[in-house]
Amino acid sequence: MSFRFPRFPVSAPVRDTGPMMTTTMAASDPGPIGLRAEAVGMTYRRGQHETVALAECSLDIPRGTWASLIGASGCGKSTLLRIFADIVKPTAGVATLHGLSPAQARANRTFALVSQQSTMLPWRKILGNVELGLEVAGAQPVERRNTAMQMIELVGLAGFENAYPHELSGGMRQRAAIARALTLRPQFLLMDEPFGALDEITREKLNFELLRILRETGATMLLVTHSISEAIILSDQVAVMTPRPGRISHLVRIGFGHDRTAAMRDDPRFTACEAELRHALHGGAPLH
Repeated sequence: MSFRFPRFPVSAPVRDTGPMMTTTMAASDPGPIGLRAEAVGMTYRRGQHETVALAECSLDIPRGTWASLIGASGCGKSTLLRIFADIVKPTAGVATLHGLSPAQARANRTFALVSQQSTMLPWRKILGNVELGLEVAGAQPVERRNTAMQMIELVGLAGFENAYPHELSGGMRQRAAIARALTLRPQFLLMDEPFGALDEITREKLNFELLRILRETGATMLLVTHSISEAIILSDQVAVMTPRPGRISHLVRIGFGHDRTAAMRDDPRFTACEAELRHALHGGAPLH
């Protein structure tokens, strides 16, 4: 059984001539279908009490591009991500991944989810943990071992495959979690604050490691983060969400292309992006 899925064409990243472009509604340029939320709503009910987490939330992320969701705690960022991941089902609207429902995408192993907790099995060595997805999928031992080793090398953990999780740093465990997510060659990578518990130095280092991995795999990524700088580093577009009920209030395009280095932080456009996003987070009108 082979799990070497073909890579799909990657749409060109947004390249702006100015430092920034913002729209007050979520709408992307036409491109290959990727992640799409159309008027998604989510209401949680407990007895007589209702909590409206999302309302009329719409977003398009073209295939092969990267996007982040930012907003205040409790605004529904993770809820929208979990809808795409088929963990919860929306009470209104439609979410799709390359035209598939989240349930269909999960059945086809179209996406992988990486959360803040690396959730390594402590009794398994790193290689065994990275192999786990392929093992559940029924891959043959040689196939899963070879694929797992390729992913371990891709995330920079070669030489640590026989270590146990408790022997690695938090950043290294997160690399292992990303390697495990990549073993099935997902077309979409859904990431819920994967570096939120790490120190700033480790976090930024892993940001640029993730950029390299995304370029090599061609995956489409949706990231939930509270960090403005992380959103800029890792995104072609950043969607700003309103306080609950969450909806997309601003869509900010990042014009750095995909060949990014740490030097981008010294670019005046980076500072302009930070200012734009902070303004949007505080409910300001788009800057022009």
